[in-house]
Amino acid sequence: MKAILLAAGKGTRLRPLTDRIPKCLVPIEGIPLLGIWFRLLRHHGVTSLLVNTHHLADEVRKYVSSHPVPGINVTLAHEEELLGSAGTVAANRDFVKGEKEFFVLYADNLTDVNLSEFYTFHSAKNAPFTMGLFRTPEPRECGIASCDENDRIVEFVEKPEEPKSDWANSGLYVAGQELFELMPDKPFLDFGFDIIPLMVGKMFGYRIPGYFCDLGTPERLERARRDWPREADRSFLEQDSEC
Repeated sequence: MKAILLAAGKGTRLRPLTDRIPKCLVPIEGIPLLGIWFRLLRHHGVTSLLVNTHHLADEVRKYVSSHPVPGINVTLAHEEELLGSAGTVAANRDFVKGEKEFFVLYADNLTDVNLSEFYTFHSAKNAPFTMGLFRTPEPRECGIASCDENDRIVEFVEKPEEPKSDWANSGLYVAGQELFELMPDKPFLDFGFDIIPLMVGKMFGYRIPGYFCDLGTPERLERARRDWPREADRSFLEQDSEC
């Protein structure tokens, strides 16, 4: 299976740390975030991976070249100008050509999500798109989904004033080729604003049962570094220590 790992963000809210370290290489227990993702993806059978770059791209290239992932072919796609989360996927459509489904994953998340179970859930729903959901204590700061009794997402609102649930968009997706039929012809595309609203009523929500943290702020990064060792299932890290 193939995956697109979105890793080009500038990480402005983590400055000054991200002035010298790309957000995707911020270490957790001494392991860069990309390294954690590489091991998780390998553990769940991903064999071909595309990683986009922009901010401090040379540092990302050096890390990838010096940390080959056994069993995974890693392709880097540089963006002189950021294309947006969905724009990256649109620009790299050929990478997943011929794939019935593929993962799209935001690299600035720390998680032990069982990608195999996530994919099985998606396949059982026979859906064009499945969004991973996590329970957030800050629903007004996230994209919030409301699901029916069959896990179909019937409403999605970015940063709602009056949230109807606390199940938030994790930035972890399984998508089919139908995704490209919905993409507007624009140079910059964002999943939350340009794509997901078009999917309401057609997509499903997978509630992530394991550990999940968006590392978007210094406070969340500090919390992740504290909670990750004692709350997450990190067995996949032990199996792939060479990454």
